[in-house]
Amino acid sequence: MLDIKEGNQTVITEFILLGFGNLPELQPFLFLLFLMVYIATTAGNLLIFFLVWADQHLHTPMYFFLGNLSCLETCYSSIIVPKMLADLLTGVGSISVSGCIAQFYFFGCCVAIETFLLAVMSYDRYLAICSPLLYATIMHRKLCFQLMAGAWVNGLMANSIVLIFMVQLSFCEPRVIDHYLCDYFPLEKKSCSDTSMIEFLVLFFNFIFVVIPFLLTLTSYACIITTILKIPSTTGRKKAFSTCSSHLIVVCLFYSDLIIVYMLPDTPTLRDLNKVFSIFYTVLTPLLNPLIYSLRNQEVHRALRRVWKKLTISFSNE
Repeated sequence: MLDIKEGNQTVITEFILLGFGNLPELQPFLFLLFLMVYIATTAGNLLIFFLVWADQHLHTPMYFFLGNLSCLETCYSSIIVPKMLADLLTGVGSISVSGCIAQFYFFGCCVAIETFLLAVMSYDRYLAICSPLLYATIMHRKLCFQLMAGAWVNGLMANSIVLIFMVQLSFCEPRVIDHYLCDYFPLEKKSCSDTSMIEFLVLFFNFIFVVIPFLLTLTSYACIITTILKIPSTTGRKKAFSTCSSHLIVVCLFYSDLIIVYMLPDTPTLRDLNKVFSIFYTVLTPLLNPLIYSLRNQEVHRALRRVWKKLTISFSNE
């Protein structure tokens, strides 16, 4: 692709994602590892989504949100991993500027939606444990759809505003990005345009889509834990905690990775460490979520057996 001269600088039209190019001997192993992780992630999340759709016993608010989370994790993984696999296989990490911005946009949408989705799921668990008598009245089907529609629409709209400013930026040499994905900070550093407006927008939307949902989630679980500790019987406490423990593990994994990745200083020493934690955040967490929910959830096990029995009977009658 041709680069363009702009003043004394060359405006580039493609980037080189370094990825794991500094570990060429490990690339075949990493390709097989990430391929298996991607297949398992896609299969696991789509299975949960299918179970929530197919089994009437899972037509409840909690599993409705879980189905949305599984759908989101499939999108999340598909935005990042196929490109990374192609780069590992070919050894060439080139990507057009427009392609890089598109990956950043869809990746940012998924992050924004997931933070709100996790907050909504924590609110659902708060109502179920702290106000069980009001749960059915408050968490009705219409509210569930409104909450999910709000999360998806707001996440897409906020990132679309950032995208409008991002596509107006020019990017200059050097074209190498020491990462395996197009994230905001690597792109912002490569820009030779004024980025003050987009920096303000990103800071503002980070507060709206990360800080506020995190505080809401934290508040919900503070109330949940306080309520659980007040339950007199040990059995009652265990039963109450089991209904939210899976989601709490997912929240801890998501936000701990998010904080580490974006709070670590960007120095040559910590850059590789940042890349490793980004792998947990973008590749492994979407795999762990269906495992956590399915392995720890007896209702999902029963739904899988019911759906499998129905499919077996259906195929045997044909």
